[in-house]
Amino acid sequence: MSHADRLRALQRVGILCGFAAGAWLGAAEAPTKLVTLGLSPVLISFIMVIGVFLARWSVPALAQGTSAIRFDVVRAPHLILWAIIAGALWAVANTLTVFAIRDIGLSIAFPLWNSNSLLGVLWGVLLFRELHGATRGRWLAVLGGTLAMIAGATILALASAAQAPARDALRGIIAALTAGLLWGTMYIPYRKAYLTGMSPLSFITFFSIGEVITMLALATWFSHGMRGLLADLSAARGVMFWIMLGGFVWVIGDLFQQYAAKYVGISRGIPLSNTNQLWGLIWGVAVFGELSGSAPVLQRVIAGSVIMALGAAAIAFATANRAEHEEWRKAAADEATRYRVDPEYVAARMSGRESNAAVVRRRTWLDYAIALTATAVFVYFGTMARSPQLHMNLSAAIVVIGATLVMLVAAGVLLWRTTRFV
Repeated sequence: MSHADRLRALQRVGILCGFAAGAWLGAAEAPTKLVTLGLSPVLISFIMVIGVFLARWSVPALAQGTSAIRFDVVRAPHLILWAIIAGALWAVANTLTVFAIRDIGLSIAFPLWNSNSLLGVLWGVLLFRELHGATRGRWLAVLGGTLAMIAGATILALASAAQAPARDALRGIIAALTAGLLWGTMYIPYRKAYLTGMSPLSFITFFSIGEVITMLALATWFSHGMRGLLADLSAARGVMFWIMLGGFVWVIGDLFQQYAAKYVGISRGIPLSNTNQLWGLIWGVAVFGELSGSAPVLQRVIAGSVIMALGAAAIAFATANRAEHEEWRKAAADEATRYRVDPEYVAARMSGRESNAAVVRRRTWLDYAIALTATAVFVYFGTMARSPQLHMNLSAAIVVIGATLVMLVAAGVLLWRTTRFV
């Protein structure tokens, strides 16, 4: 395969991973509807992080083995700290999204916190040479898409203000936009990791450490101490399985998002994965019956979501040309020099291949022990799970879940065939 063909293949992988990320990130937020049952948003976020932690270690262990994780860490140890910082930012942002859902609803909160795509474009251009060397048409597509996303967010903000009491709406809007700010900043460590060469499967294992530490501190503080947190967890044990499952689903979506960021950049990959706003709209309106009986508000939400989605599509499909890829290579070379990483390792991983010194990927008893332990924890809480008393359309839920699984298979197969999950 020629170099140009390889770039096009990686571009296809990144685009499809972005779409798959949108589907799975959208599905992951559905369990947070449990805030309507009176659970604390911080408690929900903490329980979700437990599921996230289990997934972030078990999925990489099964997909590539801990030996591959050790291989990456030895060659780029500085990325451990960046991963922990990213995880801490994610934990705070995820908690804010639960507050936003409680105050303004899932279908409205989603597009507001997806303002993170604007920061993705900004950081990509300023820090990582993205769009450098791009044609005027590509620049216009990105800038036009950005303006469209701002317009869509404005429409959604007005719709949310019309739906909820003024104080609740303002609080929800601030929470959602702040989450978008934190998530947008979180993508800086993402891009540093993948320009340097680390596999997303390795990066997320250390990402989870920052998540757990931060959420444990937040949950303990909000529960007035560890004893209060344990009491809250005991009271919520009947629904812990569903919230942890949401965390597991989030990890699948986040993995696809990270592969999209790796192969098409954060200025394109993040807006593309933010198609989760449409999946959030489907879950909120079709499955949970949000906005029923409020036709004017629903029309605004749909219009705002469509405008934002069109803006994201314009950004995502302004594909990188050869000149821009050369600028990416220069940015990667800068990272390699700054952190003293083997240039051959960096170059190979940027092209979706293993380096010449690649470790033989094999799974050991430790990998299977990690996966079995995670499974046992889910089974344990599954035995205590009770069906939440939520109004939902079961037929619509089955259709949406089926479509989400199709996205998983399509993106997963293409990713494996093209990169072997590198």
